[in-house]
Amino acid sequence: MIDGPYFILTVLGVLGTGLVAGVFCGFSTFVMRGLAALPPAQGVAAMNAINTAAVTPAFMILFLGTAVLAAVIAVVTFVRWPDEGAVELLLGSALHLFGSFGVTAAANVPRNTALLRLEPGSAQAAAHWPTYIREWTAWNHVRTVASAAAAVAYVLALT
Repeated sequence: MIDGPYFILTVLGVLGTGLVAGVFCGFSTFVMRGLAALPPAQGVAAMNAINTAAVTPAFMILFLGTAVLAAVIAVVTFVRWPDEGAVELLLGSALHLFGSFGVTAAANVPRNTALLRLEPGSAQAAAHWPTYIREWTAWNHVRTVASAAAAVAYVLALT
């Protein structure tokens, strides 16, 4: 059984990945649906405001801190290679680092950056908005599932 500081790291991993999954799930299940129901100019303006507001210390500590924690768990697992839970710990770390953090950097953030460059009331923004909603939400589903699966993997490592 995992114990000591390694236990604490793993519990924090469960908590962090679970909270990140919850944030992403909220976006996938109701925030993006609500934004999609708005006229494009309002939806673009609202999403740009949300993306700007998201870069707060509280969310960045959660999001970046959980990514760092997942990396630390992976490194400690390779160095220590515990008798039990190693596969689950590495799987949880990989799921979060690639499926949540990696997808954010490679798919969601570039879409946010492109949207921010558009004038909300422009014809270009109105034409781009449905594609943005569809693609951003699809990638957000990936982030949600990956973060939730990472939390489950970390929990399984503790059992």
